[in-house]
Amino acid sequence: MENITISNLRAVPHLAVDVADRVWRAWWKPAGFPLEHISERVRENLTGKPLPFALVAHYGSTFVGTASAIVSDLEERPHFTPWVAAVWIDPPFRRLGIGGAIVRDAAHAALATGADTVYLCALPAKRRFYEVLGWSRHEENVGHHGLDVFTFRQG
Repeated sequence: MENITISNLRAVPHLAVDVADRVWRAWWKPAGFPLEHISERVRENLTGKPLPFALVAHYGSTFVGTASAIVSDLEERPHFTPWVAAVWIDPPFRRLGIGGAIVRDAAHAALATGADTVYLCALPAKRRFYEVLGWSRHEENVGHHGLDVFTFRQG
């Protein structure tokens, strides 16, 4: 992880194109959404509002990964807020601790907005990854994708 920096996207806005591309390819392209739809969502992270925001892991100007904090990420749980979402690390940089670091930083930054709990949803295959990072499983098999819902609290 040496020389990898985690920055708020607002400090490195030129990486917004990479964030949109990776998030789109991972989750939205297979569902038939156009890249521009995701690019618009990513641009929302560049405002001065507390949420949403995106963090970007980078090596100089090279994109490494991302995680966002958003108001809502699961239509079945609209009353839960805020969420860490869109966690992505480019394959060559996986298993180096970058994913854990960016998720931790996003959770702490979301808590700093005044929340006492942060939420995250993931497929059951990712369960161990989040639990090792200190997330607690709150619910299982939620929605049509059968997602786990995790919580992270101050402390």
